[in-house]
Amino acid sequence: MIKILVIDDEGAIRSTLKEIIEYEGFEVYLAKDALEGLSLIDREDFSLVFCDIKMPKMDGIVFLEKALEKKPLKVCMISGHGNIQTAVECLKKGAVDYIEKPIDLNNLLKILSEQINKDDSTNNSIKKESISNKTKTKNLSINNNYDIRKDIIGNSKSMREMFDFIYKVGPTDARILITGNNGTGKELVAKALYNISSRKDNPFIEVNCAAIPSELIESELFGHEKGSFTSAIKQRKGNFEQADKGTLFLDEIGDMSLSAQAKVLRALQENKITRVGGEKDISIDVRVIAATNKDLKKEMELGNFREDLYHRLSVIVINVPPLSQRKDDIPLLVDSFLEEYAQKNNIEKLKITSKALKLLQEKQYSGNVRQLKNITERLAILCEGEITDKDVEKYT
Repeated sequence: MIKILVIDDEGAIRSTLKEIIEYEGFEVYLAKDALEGLSLIDREDFSLVFCDIKMPKMDGIVFLEKALEKKPLKVCMISGHGNIQTAVECLKKGAVDYIEKPIDLNNLLKILSEQINKDDSTNNSIKKESISNKTKTKNLSINNNYDIRKDIIGNSKSMREMFDFIYKVGPTDARILITGNNGTGKELVAKALYNISSRKDNPFIEVNCAAIPSELIESELFGHEKGSFTSAIKQRKGNFEQADKGTLFLDEIGDMSLSAQAKVLRALQENKITRVGGEKDISIDVRVIAATNKDLKKEMELGNFREDLYHRLSVIVINVPPLSQRKDDIPLLVDSFLEEYAQKNNIEKLKITSKALKLLQEKQYSGNVRQLKNITERLAILCEGEITDKDVEKYT
């Protein structure tokens, strides 16, 4: 079988490329950096290598030079930061082609077809593979334009693992249940999943189930017909209809009434809803992401949450770590909050001493990131010049 090597430091890109190329009938090897790629080249013969340019330890152009010193090799460079000069430099150094991120699937398939077929004409031991349009029918998309770290601050191990998971499941249509304590940023995770999905150009509708009275939640979610109740003076489309072809985020799903849960279950099972007071079924195409700070398994035992709905919602579960498990991120978060406060108030960003940061890292945060943000803003308001450890002791 023809062997293809993919080298990229982003796990989501590696796994998605692997899925696409394997679907076309090739054997795919993966390397998370250039050094691992060079090691694989020593052990295996590859018909084509896809290599990212911007990587830690060794960039892709250096890899290209070292790889071609080892043996004749076809290397297609990939970059999210490319320009014409970069492309020309890669080609001069021996690359067979160059593609930019986000990767266009038509271009990827074209390069596979051209390069593998060239192998067939020069080496009869390599079997010609036909590259079809079947990948396109899977509606896979690789969107590397979106950088999750711009919206969710963190570089701790638990956060990096969560980011990798988001990149992996985001492009799918899988229903996702986000769990975590109050203030951890579950809504940011939901928005990140939306931004990396194929639905990112369609609506993102957010519903706080805890903020809507139980007698109004069904009207909010499914809409109502004119005259269906006293204040229904005109027809209204509900959140499911508004989110058609897009994403519906049901925040605090654990606070939803049992009657509304039953109707949400039907919507997920049949992809149809009925407006309050209506008789006609309305077809919907919605990806549902839900979030809760409650233990839904305990809520099921208490009879407050439907088990069948839980299993419908939790195809994938993402747990957002509390701040107590990612205290290494506190300096990054504080810096981001101070920058945000300075920009909002058009003032110079306040500095903070290392002793002050250490004190903040030692504190307990029952309110998680939200509480840390409030504390940081309080310090920014009350302190002058810079934030010291004495300020932290005084104002927190």
